[in-house]
Amino acid sequence: MQIIAESLVKNVITPRPVDSYKGTYGRVMLIGGFEHYHGAIILASKAAVYGGSGLVTVVTAPQAIVPINTQLPEAMVLSYQDNYQALLASQDVIVIGPGLGTSTTALTILQAVLAQITPQQSLVLDGSALTLLASEHLTLPTTRITVLTPHQMEWQRISGIKIADQTPAANQAVTDQLKAVVIVKKHHSELYTPHAPAQKILVGGPYQATGGMGDTLAGLVGCFLGQFNATPTSVAAALYLHSAIADTLAPTHYVVLPSQISEHLPAAMARLTMQTSSNGLA
Repeated sequence: MQIIAESLVKNVITPRPVDSYKGTYGRVMLIGGFEHYHGAIILASKAAVYGGSGLVTVVTAPQAIVPINTQLPEAMVLSYQDNYQALLASQDVIVIGPGLGTSTTALTILQAVLAQITPQQSLVLDGSALTLLASEHLTLPTTRITVLTPHQMEWQRISGIKIADQTPAANQAVTDQLKAVVIVKKHHSELYTPHAPAQKILVGGPYQATGGMGDTLAGLVGCFLGQFNATPTSVAAALYLHSAIADTLAPTHYVVLPSQISEHLPAAMARLTMQTSSNGLA
């Protein structure tokens, strides 16, 4: 299995052109934070904003609008009761699932997104969206790139492969069938791309074992797909950077919080772009 290295990230994160503007860096819509899971969509959206997305739109429960606006004034926030579907076609990336829940409303919204997304757009499915994908036997749409971000139990539900049997060969076979890029989140998470060599990271550790870590990763993946090229390489870069930042904080942090990773994104990305440190993120 190939190892995702820092050199790959440096090739993805490039200096910003002087004449660029916010539209240059991607329009990302994140959908979730329903019921009692407002924190999940806040964490995902924070990663998208701090990672450099040009325009971030959040679709969430009505009662979550004020908390999100308070914590993340850079994002535009809409209720799922508003006509958010009118904005779907203008988005480069749609991230759905962080804190989505499995209610009838959540299922209806997920089905609408899967039906309306176009081959020119990118899609990231995380959390509850993966649970609904498996339980309702939903079909993945044709997109520019679709990324699934399951932990091992969610992957078991989607793939039918028991955790004990989730070998690289078995995971790759299902990925080829799904025609989607898959991040299997675990110790040293693995990245599967249809009909391509499997990859893994060697960064990250138990200090990341806390709620919201996957939400942050989903937001960062969406950010990189919109801001850089919508390719598996950008997904790999997001996966690596997410855990590499945690590594740099771990010596002085018993637990690394997802929000801390987002807060360190701008500085980490600047260091990688300028290549001023021989140790990259050190």
